[in-house]
Amino acid sequence: MAIPTDAARPQREVLTWQGFGDATRELARSISDSGWMPDLVIAVARGGLLPAGALAYALDVKAMGTMNVEFYTGIGQTLPEPQLLPPLMDVSSVVGRKVLVVDDVADSGRTLKMVMELLCEHGLSLDGSHAVPVEARSAVLYTKRHSVISPDYSWRETGLWISFPWSCRPPVTAEDGAAPKD
Repeated sequence: MAIPTDAARPQREVLTWQGFGDATRELARSISDSGWMPDLVIAVARGGLLPAGALAYALDVKAMGTMNVEFYTGIGQTLPEPQLLPPLMDVSSVVGRKVLVVDDVADSGRTLKMVMELLCEHGLSLDGSHAVPVEARSAVLYTKRHSVISPDYSWRETGLWISFPWSCRPPVTAEDGAAPKD
């Protein structure tokens, strides 16, 4: 298999692990400086898991949750609409809390928009029938110019595809030569 030359590769925004640490610290500073502090951080999985954890630590927020959403199936490939996936977050103790929703990027913005609309219009469901209204804001590392939503907090804007340190390599498989687990 031929490795593409630099000229054949599309230009990308590359975020290193060190850059990720610096970016989340700067993003946390902008959230803190705004005077609004969350009580709960919700990660939009999978891309928002690491940024949400880093922001929660930087903002000293211990309460965290996850909303599992599938939209991108490959580079530039998406499902027709973002889809919530199980398991659903237990929200039994969020009454009256401020919620920060975190994702890695607002690319099309459709995933973040769906999550924010769910939270702001319907609240968080306690038991599937009763919803608690919440005050929610959003934070991302990157925003694309064509995003349908403007996050409340964003570290950087870019028009490029982004290589994140946690997703820049293909998944590990048994075909890679790894011994299968028994």
